[in-house]
Amino acid sequence: MNREYQKWHSPRLARDMELLIFGHAGQPAVVFPTSGGRFFEFEDHGMIAALADKIEAGKLQVFCVDSVDNESWYNKQAHPRRRIMRHIEYEGYILNEVLPLVKHRIPTQRPVAAGCSFGGYHAVNLSMRHPDVFAGFLSMSGAFDLTRFLGGYYDRDCYYHLPTHYLPRLEDRSYLDRFQKNTHILTSGWDDQCLAQNQNLDRILSEKGIGHQFYVWQAQNSHDWPTWQRMAQLLSVGSQRPIL
Repeated sequence: MNREYQKWHSPRLARDMELLIFGHAGQPAVVFPTSGGRFFEFEDHGMIAALADKIEAGKLQVFCVDSVDNESWYNKQAHPRRRIMRHIEYEGYILNEVLPLVKHRIPTQRPVAAGCSFGGYHAVNLSMRHPDVFAGFLSMSGAFDLTRFLGGYYDRDCYYHLPTHYLPRLEDRSYLDRFQKNTHILTSGWDDQCLAQNQNLDRILSEKGIGHQFYVWQAQNSHDWPTWQRMAQLLSVGSQRPIL
């Protein structure tokens, strides 16, 4: 399997950022780590191995990015305004530094966004905010109730980066029409600590008429890597418009 490591100094984040690329062709997928996780955890926890047949067959190319969650949402030492601004800087890094690399390698296909737990939040938020750039998302046990990180603080930027806040009020047809061309997959588990948050997002998407699939896994300790490995594999055949 083709495996590449890349690192550069991000002018938007003012720090070095790293990523791993797996595969040589196929549908591009930008994968976000769990809360405070690193670019190598998807490989370390067996997710790349679970997708190896698709990667080696040239059906999938995975871009595992790093995070700055400990400098944004999880940075308890910073004022909430600074936390959301750091998150916005991270979005700029993904859109203006990572995605040009993806497009250079695979110019004919838009990437999908994927992630587990807090990575699921990033996948959903970025793909819903930029449906013309991303072809959809696969969120595995995503966490979407982020107001707990803000300590009561709230502003316009917080609103526009919380999908469960901005989606219910979204009326822009240019967004709603683009959503219909994309694939949106939510997964969770019956004992998942994030099940209620996924059920809430499922309800919101349904009420807005945004096409998606929602799967609840019958597995114990479902908010963990062994279940996420199964989610990544099985949803590749469960989607009407496969992305993984």
